[in-house]
Amino acid sequence: MAYLGENIKKLGFGLMRLPQKDGAIDIQQTKDMVDMFLEAGFTYFDTAWAYAGSEDAIRQALVERYPRDRFQLATKNAAWINCKTRDEATAQLDTSLKQAGVEYFDFYLLHNLGEHRTKYFDDFDMWSWVQEKKAEGKIRHVGFSFHSTPEELEEILTAHPEMEFVQLQINYADWDNPAIRSRECYETARRHGKPVIIMEPVKGGMLANPPESVKNVFKKADPDASCASWAIKFAASLEGIITVLSGMSSTEQMADNLSYMKGFTGLSDAERQVIDNAQAELAKIPLIPCTTCNYCAKVCPVGIGISGTFTAMNMLTLYSDKAAAKHQEEWLVGGHGLKPASDCVKCGRCEEACPQHIDIRNQLERSHKALYE
Repeated sequence: MAYLGENIKKLGFGLMRLPQKDGAIDIQQTKDMVDMFLEAGFTYFDTAWAYAGSEDAIRQALVERYPRDRFQLATKNAAWINCKTRDEATAQLDTSLKQAGVEYFDFYLLHNLGEHRTKYFDDFDMWSWVQEKKAEGKIRHVGFSFHSTPEELEEILTAHPEMEFVQLQINYADWDNPAIRSRECYETARRHGKPVIIMEPVKGGMLANPPESVKNVFKKADPDASCASWAIKFAASLEGIITVLSGMSSTEQMADNLSYMKGFTGLSDAERQVIDNAQAELAKIPLIPCTTCNYCAKVCPVGIGISGTFTAMNMLTLYSDKAAAKHQEEWLVGGHGLKPASDCVKCGRCEEACPQHIDIRNQLERSHKALYE
């Protein structure tokens, strides 16, 4: 049965990480990338009100240079960013329309739902507002992007069956990761009959340079294929996908993506086995076995961000990218109003509550040293 976006090609141009020159977005290189993308037959562009300079850049590189029916343009509403009133939240659409230079968006997303952020969309009744804007013709299709648990996704989709699609973080590394639970989120969306737009298929670029044992699996299977190509093809092979967003930052990255996605129709059985082998290699790397159940957080007298610290430490272990791991820790701990691992008083209550029997106190100390010393 046909679904929304079925005929859209399965590579989308994510506009969050556009090329930079002299501290600003490189408009000429962005134009070159847009030209390459459209010439290859791809049509989906993804920006956001919250991506500094992105909507303005795509106006110059795409909207002012091509007929409106040559492409689909998506943007997002982040009601939880510095919005104290409904008017402030809803004003983002008019700002986006003006910055992008369009009369309507093909896809409009309530952005980054999950945890405390969902409450803003509920309190401002953004759900009914976005339907009004759809009726006015300023929006063609309405959905939301999401970063949280499958249980919360289930609640939102049950409460809002009118949403037409969901955007989810999906890649082979996070597929069965207990901290991300990509597979469960994907299956929840599909159970509700929602097509999926995939974000972070290369995990912010980290799967372009995965751990050496994983890289060896891919190079043995195809010495000429980039590691990023395996990640994007994994995502693009899932059923019910509108498109897979790749946040490309150079013409070289664009050329690589186009080289394997232009005629892509799905992974072969042999290629699926390669992905399975890569996932098996990832699973061999010793990680802190935290499932982010957060039972520890319920009993911690200080309010330490235990699971966030462990997620960041596991990222450091897997990808050896301290800057990315620290950014993750800052978001999952300080960004959620929790205390850093260095504030632990070593009372041990967390370990009594942990169903995985993790030596939490020692792991917190180890993680803090690895991230900050």
